[in-house]
Amino acid sequence: MASSELTVLQFTPSPTSLSAKVHPLVIFNICDCFVRRPDQAERVIGTLLGSVLPDGTVDIRNSYAVPHNESLDQVALDIDYHHNMLASHQKVNPKEVIVGWFSTGFGVTGGSALIHEFYSREATNPVHLTVDTGFTNGDATIKGFVSVNLSLGDHQLASQFQEIPLDLRMVEAERIGFDVLKKTAVDKLPNDLEGMEDSMKKLLALIDDVYKYVDDVVEGRVAPDNNIGRFISDTVASIPKLSSSAFEKLVNDSLQDQLVLLYLSSITRTQLSLAEKLNTAAQIL
Repeated sequence: MASSELTVLQFTPSPTSLSAKVHPLVIFNICDCFVRRPDQAERVIGTLLGSVLPDGTVDIRNSYAVPHNESLDQVALDIDYHHNMLASHQKVNPKEVIVGWFSTGFGVTGGSALIHEFYSREATNPVHLTVDTGFTNGDATIKGFVSVNLSLGDHQLASQFQEIPLDLRMVEAERIGFDVLKKTAVDKLPNDLEGMEDSMKKLLALIDDVYKYVDDVVEGRVAPDNNIGRFISDTVASIPKLSSSAFEKLVNDSLQDQLVLLYLSSITRTQLSLAEKLNTAAQIL
């Protein structure tokens, strides 16, 4: 009996442990590029710079937009501009290399495969980052993707984008700015005191959540988690031992410093306004 040969349809798997860490500067830069885009452009695409950490995590630290023309069946990138911008960035940060590319919009589109193919020649297993600047779901959705190849035997048929975990870490000042950025309309930017007040409200809410979790574990309503317990213990141990009066003095001193800065900035604005009016009056006379 003649043996029959079977052709296997298979996916080329991507690294299962691949994840990406995005710095907030990248998100702010992408949003700024979207605001400054040409009138006829529907979206902005560009290059992601960073490095690959020893554990395989892609650390995305910088970005720049690349001019392009896009139609239904083709995408034209300004490759010379891309290479010139890359050379300029590496003069300042030589350790930053191409780790992927970004685009604005909700999810991947038909032209994303063509652009990803170009960046696959620039970097190994590039990350595709999408930022929903149109607030499709009422929020600035940020997602990361890698390409997975679909092969029939030795022949590659197509590519599929597979979502990967994203870690967006921010300090409190960056978090306040990002929260303002996510809103579709704001009356004004929060000042330092309003930002401090908002941070304290979030801190109190987190403390209430920890209290509730500890009470639930003690009462037996929730199964204990050793990792969470160690994290809470390390957090409590990192708090300096201060009396209530010393803590109150520390907070008041910080508040007074903020008020002095506001007062000095107000004096500076007044002085600049007076100087401008005096210069205008002198030119008229």
